[in-house]
Amino acid sequence: MARVKTQQLESLIECLHDKRREDVSLADVLSLAEITAQSLQVFFETMDTAVYREMREIAGYIERMRGEIGALQADELKKNRIPAAGQELGAIVKATEGATNTIMECAETLMAADASDIAAYQALVQEKMVVIFEACSFQDITGQRIAKVIETLQHIETRVTRFASAVGSSKGAAFVSDDERKAAERRERLLLNGPQLDGEGIDQNTVDDLFSKPTPAKQPECSNQSSIDALFK
Repeated sequence: MARVKTQQLESLIECLHDKRREDVSLADVLSLAEITAQSLQVFFETMDTAVYREMREIAGYIERMRGEIGALQADELKKNRIPAAGQELGAIVKATEGATNTIMECAETLMAADASDIAAYQALVQEKMVVIFEACSFQDITGQRIAKVIETLQHIETRVTRFASAVGSSKGAAFVSDDERKAAERRERLLLNGPQLDGEGIDQNTVDDLFSKPTPAKQPECSNQSSIDALFK
């Protein structure tokens, strides 16, 4: 439908304005109503097109997100990979604990043995050394288990990164809950960083240098009773 000319609408409004003190005819009212209806029809056609275009964009976005969620494989991660990684870590802890106990028991036996009988002591040492070597073989299986856990973490990282890129997520809140935020603040406040990796943290030489430098003696300062009490609060 052709758009209504603005001049026609302005002419009709001007005509009604000139006749504001006269009786307006029914024909004038109907003409104004017709032009107004045509104008509104054009407006609604334009609005329908914009809404349709936006709805198509939303539908396309939902379709892409459905594909990305499918690629994320959340069910497979929850039911298979993450539980399997937990079992592997549990087996690593159990194997490490067993090997440690075995090695310590062998060491305690050798320390408590009577070394006066050289032949018997030598045979005992050889026996316990074989047991220690067998206990240390857990490292091979542990390495294989750790490789499986690393593979699972890389699998999760790849899919989560792809999903985050697809949804266009930006840097926002770093914590998903208040408990997580409090735990992170506690670790930072108490320096609960755990063992550092190679090349990170402060090395032993730096620590030794800190203790090897002489500390200048400080003159004793007079403290009142309130300051002393504050130290024990």
